Amino acid sequence: MSKPNPQDRKYSRDHEWARDENDGTATIGITDYAQEMLTDIVFVELPPVGKKVAQGAPVAVVESVKSVSDVYSPVSGEVIAVNSQLEDDPALVNQDAFGDGWIVRMRLEKPAEFGALLDAAAYELLISEEKH
Repeated sequence: MSKPNPQDRKYSRDHEWARDENDGTATIGITDYAQEMLTDIVFVELPPVGKKVAQGAPVAVVESVKSVSDVYSPVSGEVIAVNSQLEDDPALVNQDAFGDGWIVRMRLEKPAEFGALLDAAAYELLISEEKH
C-alpha cells in the first residue's frame, strides 16, 4: 500500500514529485506509487551536476528488476546536486521515496511551472483513476 503523498510538494502526471525549497531550488524524486509500480530498484543513473533540463525532459533513469524508466523533470532548471547515496544503495528509492530516496536538486529556471503541477489531492485522484 502506498504511503500518503506529502502535502508539502507538487506532483507531475508522470509520478515525480518536486518540493520547493524556498530558495530558488527544488528537490525532485519519484512518488511512492511510482516506486511501488517499478518494484525493486536496482540502479539509478544520475545526471551530471550542471546539466540543464527542460520541464518534462528525462533527468535520470531508474532501473528495477522488471523495467527501465526515465525520470522526467517536473520543472525546468539546472541540476545542482544529485543523491549520490543512490549509487551504492538504489533501494533507498523503494524504502523512502519521499525522503532519503530523492534523486536530484535543481535551481529553478521558471518558478511559475511549479504552479501548474498537481497538489497532493489532485495527484491522489490521478492515481485512483489509473488503478481502475
